[in-house]
Amino acid sequence: MDFDDQLQRYFGTADLTSVHAEAMDAGLEKMRVDLGLEKDRGRRFALWAVLYMLGSAPDLDSAFKEEVDRNSARDFMDLMDRAQGG
Repeated sequence: MDFDDQLQRYFGTADLTSVHAEAMDAGLEKMRVDLGLEKDRGRRFALWAVLYMLGSAPDLDSAFKEEVDRNSARDFMDLMDRAQGG
């Protein structure tokens, strides 16, 4: 999954600064629904990661059944935190 493709699919543009609040909420909700329906672990992780970057990711226990996936998500969170200087 390409990041820009995901933004285009869920928000109609790759430029999030141009997305109105209502469209942002609708796109995030569609992403959360798709996350719940997605069976492929890699695609689930990609959806969760974008939701995380947008501040709307569900908690790890509800997002991932496998401990290895939860650990990968924790690693991603740590990586993002370090990238933001935290």
